[in-house]
Amino acid sequence: MFERFTKDARDVVQGAVGYAEEARAQTVDPEHLLLALLDREGSRASFALAALGVAGRGDVVRQALSEARRRAGLSQAETDALAGLGIDVSEIVARVEEAHGVGAMSGDRKESRWWSGHRSFSRGAKEVLEKALRVAVARRDRRIGDEHILLALTVRPGVPAEVLADHGVTHESLTRVLGGDTGEACA
Repeated sequence: MFERFTKDARDVVQGAVGYAEEARAQTVDPEHLLLALLDREGSRASFALAALGVAGRGDVVRQALSEARRRAGLSQAETDALAGLGIDVSEIVARVEEAHGVGAMSGDRKESRWWSGHRSFSRGAKEVLEKALRVAVARRDRRIGDEHILLALTVRPGVPAEVLADHGVTHESLTRVLGGDTGEACA
């Protein structure tokens, strides 16, 4: 499938691997794909993000992703649902970090042992890339671009979609900015 990716989409995938390595994560996750998309300039995805007002607010999006990582990857909706059951996620995070250090629930702690092998893609990241293919097919595009990865992130439930939506980037707003029909195949 990688041969069907445009140079911009390949750069996003390689950038995501770089973010995973930097975070010392064993897998590349959807969050890493979003971080790599935020770095893009002069691509269709960067145009869409700029048109939706996110281009200058990349740090705010990065901060929201960081906060979700500190909550062990729980989305705000999941945190709210747990709060409805009487579980205070921020209190749990505080207690765990008090006992084990900041970032203990996120895997961000810098440990003496560091796994430096090949990073595979998590199930979530694979789903995003598969959805990107479906989006491209639905739009009748021959190649998968970084805009298809961005669109795929907005239709897959999880932290990246929630963070993007909080900043006005939804599947509908992206479709409007990018033009064209994405069909039911990507949902």
